[in-house]
Amino acid sequence: MATIKVLGAGPVKRGVTQIAAQFEKDTGHRVSVEFTGAPTVRERVLAGEAVDVAVVPQSAMEEFVVQEKVTAGSRVTLGRSRMGLAIRKGAAAPDLASVESFKRAVAAADAVVVNVASSGNYVVKLLEKLGFAGEKAVKQPDTVKVMDHVASSSQNLLGAGQLPEIRELVDKGVAIALAGPLPDELQSVTGYDAAVTRAATQAAAAAEFTRYLSTPAARAAMAATGID
Repeated sequence: MATIKVLGAGPVKRGVTQIAAQFEKDTGHRVSVEFTGAPTVRERVLAGEAVDVAVVPQSAMEEFVVQEKVTAGSRVTLGRSRMGLAIRKGAAAPDLASVESFKRAVAAADAVVVNVASSGNYVVKLLEKLGFAGEKAVKQPDTVKVMDHVASSSQNLLGAGQLPEIRELVDKGVAIALAGPLPDELQSVTGYDAAVTRAATQAAAAAEFTRYLSTPAARAAMAATGID
């Protein structure tokens, strides 16, 4: 039996990890799952690291296809994630139901904390579009650091992130609360794909795993974590 190395990014971590555990029971293969920031995953895959399966936003996967870093026919879509805001646990939750109430919440906040990946870049551009100065956004390396900063600060901070990631960190006991999703008019939806890489050392087992990720049971598991 093979040991499959999965390198991924984004809010699909919880779902992929759960599916990997079931895949191990069903097939006898072992799955080593590592998740980090999307820019780091992109760099490592483009550098040719011996990863069997890459899990990334669709924009990064398109680049992998163009650069021929993934195997043709192995690409599957895991689902889509939406964005929201978190606050320090115990803080008053802002109204995020409309564009105007969202703008009032941002104006009242000392800062909006974002990551340096695509979701954070989206929020920075959104704030600029809505008329907020660039210094309104404070950057952290990844969503975990974003939420840790929100939880530990005495300031009135809003932490931006993918909804599944925020919910996972709440469940893990980070002292934050979900304020709510972005208003529909401002929402960013990110699709996530998985594929076998050209550098895979366990290509056959990796292809079996990507097919497993597209089964109805796997999709149900992803939906349960907030990936639709």
